[in-house]
Amino acid sequence: MNKTTKDIACSQKIYHIHAQDLPLSCPTNDMTTWNAHPKVYLPIEKTGKETCPYCGTQFILEHA
Repeated sequence: MNKTTKDIACSQKIYHIHAQDLPLSCPTNDMTTWNAHPKVYLPIEKTGKETCPYCGTQFILEHA
């Protein structure tokens, strides 16, 4: 998910993230947040998948 430009918060519905992106929050640090919902931390480490309760964005933890 590491990019040089920021995504608009919750513009995609599925994000693939990596261990260096943890701890996971939505919106993530790579997203612009001025128009986003409140930041929520998502416990993805145990299941490998998590869905944001605010916007429904799905996150999948990629194992390297």
